Amino acid sequence: MTPSLPSTTDLGLGDRPSLSIADLYGRVDRALRSALPGQIWVSGEVRSFNVSSRGHCYIDLVDPASAHDTGSPVLKVVCWSSRWSRVRTTLDQLGIALNAGLVVRVRGEVQLYKPRGDISFILSEFDTDALLGKLAAERARVIKALTDEGLLDRNRSLPIAPVPLRVGLVTSPGTEGYRDFLGQLEASGFAFDVRVVATQVQGRNAHKTVARAISALGYTDCDLIVVVRGGGSKADLAAFDSEVVARAVVTSPVPVWTGIGHTGDQSVADEVANRSFITPTECGQELGRRAGSYWVAAMEAGEVLGRLAVEVVTRDDDHLGRARRRLATGARMQLGRHTDRLTHRAHAVRGVVQGQIDVHGRHLSRQGEMIAKTAVRAVEEADRALARRAALLSTLPERRLGLDERQVTQWRRLLAAYDYQRQLERGYSVTRGPDGSVVRSVAAVRPGDALVT
Repeated sequence: MTPSLPSTTDLGLGDRPSLSIADLYGRVDRALRSALPGQIWVSGEVRSFNVSSRGHCYIDLVDPASAHDTGSPVLKVVCWSSRWSRVRTTLDQLGIALNAGLVVRVRGEVQLYKPRGDISFILSEFDTDALLGKLAAERARVIKALTDEGLLDRNRSLPIAPVPLRVGLVTSPGTEGYRDFLGQLEASGFAFDVRVVATQVQGRNAHKTVARAISALGYTDCDLIVVVRGGGSKADLAAFDSEVVARAVVTSPVPVWTGIGHTGDQSVADEVANRSFITPTECGQELGRRAGSYWVAAMEAGEVLGRLAVEVVTRDDDHLGRARRRLATGARMQLGRHTDRLTHRAHAVRGVVQGQIDVHGRHLSRQGEMIAKTAVRAVEEADRALARRAALLSTLPERRLGLDERQVTQWRRLLAAYDYQRQLERGYSVTRGPDGSVVRSVAAVRPGDALVT
């Protein structure tokens, strides 16, 4: 029997009416609109941020004080694509990039999405003045920190090679800035050795990859490090205002040039670099001009040195002739004096050598006599050893034959003990059947068979 569910009367609810889901959400919606009418401002820290394939922007905001608490309340912020395109354009023009950890102030309307029962905040605008103030304050903080540490002008004070042909390039390969910079180096006609380190130059992790690339090239044999990017919005160039990139530049043991392609204010990376250029093209042109001017200066210096060399040779030719004659006379005198000394020393060396030869000859003679005596004794000792071994070997065959004879005698005795003729002599008999085989049992013969005993 299936048990029935209790009625509302059994539960003590009586006949009170219940709300439908639609009625419940309707009351919640009206309560929200009554408590939070119209547009309101909300402040929070960005925990996550993404844009869907349809162009809608979704942001999760939390209170900054509890940003790292997984149990803290989260505000789901939605900016529809029609609104987000305008908002994003404004942020890009102002150089503001939405990243996790950024504290923002947004204006919008609280709405209840009834199909899922979600409460969302429909964004209409950002407080850009507050964001710009924070970015400017962060930029000023970084510059002040580097100034206080004495690092702001450190890279600018590094000397640059007269012709920096070994160039470390930090950029994104294949971009317009990459092609413009290398095009200027190729047009210069000089053999630049470019070592490219591929990096992200915009996006959430761009500042980290740019800083790692600069630090890595600082440990190579590059003459110069160049950081280029083919322009972009202020938000796209935000990576070059970061402290990590600035510190990578100021601590680099190699001079750093920047050609970031900006048209407005300089970035922090430009402020601390050895030299900064507006575009990658201008940076490449400066490298080509530096190499060209050095080459021209070297050629002019070579011509001047050539003329001076001719004048010096012409003026000093007589002096060299006189000096040559004095040297020849002095050399002949020195040769004559040293010839007599060498002759005297040769006689002395010959006597010493002859004495050494006589001493070592006598020593070798004594050694030869000792070796001869030792050899005779060794031969005699070997002869005696051979005689002893020969005497032992001469008796071996005789002893071996004696052993073999005793063994044969033992076998003969054993065979004689098992000889069946001996058994017959003791009274035993052997009976054979008609086929000549030995009869061992009565079961092997039949009546009438002829037996031989």
